[in-house]
Amino acid sequence: MRMKRVAAVAAAATLALGLAACGGDDADEGTGAGSKSFAAGSTMEKLNKAQKIKVGTKFDQPGFGQKGLSGKPEGFDVEIAKLIVKELGIPEDKIEYVETPSKVREDVIVNGTVDLVAATYTINDKRKERIAFAGPYYEAGQNILVKKDDTTITGPDSFKDGTKKVCSVTGSTPAEEIKKYVKDVATQLVLFDTYDKCRDALKGGQVNAVTTDNVILLGYVAKDEASFKLAGDNFTKEPYGIGVKKEDTDFRNFINDTLEKAFNDGAWKKAWDDTAGKFGAELGSAPTVNRY
Repeated sequence: MRMKRVAAVAAAATLALGLAACGGDDADEGTGAGSKSFAAGSTMEKLNKAQKIKVGTKFDQPGFGQKGLSGKPEGFDVEIAKLIVKELGIPEDKIEYVETPSKVREDVIVNGTVDLVAATYTINDKRKERIAFAGPYYEAGQNILVKKDDTTITGPDSFKDGTKKVCSVTGSTPAEEIKKYVKDVATQLVLFDTYDKCRDALKGGQVNAVTTDNVILLGYVAKDEASFKLAGDNFTKEPYGIGVKKEDTDFRNFINDTLEKAFNDGAWKKAWDDTAGKFGAELGSAPTVNRY
């Protein structure tokens, strides 16, 4: 009888250990820890083990990255970042969003303030001198926002007479591009740190126009159709990428793989339809990732 009792106790202990092991697996699946495997020492492994990540994005870009009622940024850039975070095996609630205006995007990457930047970040050679890009994941085009009743501005050439002021953001590609069209940069080009301030300046009559990428401006139009409209057609091409540290090729390749997966499985289109697509901008075909 004693042997039977010992056997029964041993069997119960074995069953308990088995159930505990199953519970451990479920816990891993709930957090993302243990469900992904990455190369030792890689950024992906470090982030997965830490189970947290810092994402730089904008807080003032309707449809791309704008603080919502939740207190967190919402938009297409944010959703693209979430797709990357998901592939890292990190839960969404472990993302720390860091407000990243145009003029500091390279700085926060180089200084390690954030792990990646998704912030209407146009890929160009000058920026590649300091950081690296994955993508592109979208191609926008620069345009001009004016008051609804303005018929004097029809495109960038309208600034060549020197009489009209245009607003953009410090450190942005649109701010540099519009300099080609204004007669006097010092008096005509007004720069702020956010596009919300440019919009307010336009509404208040301090400037005659705002210039940046069409999808951002369409967000402002969608929120206040009685006040604003776009003037003319897009006059540049702006491929948006994800910014990471220049030397981190493995992380850049991982993000590129994630983007291509999203292009093919419908996640990319859903992210668009749920955000910027609501403002009437076209998504177009998936861009070709540049694996330089």
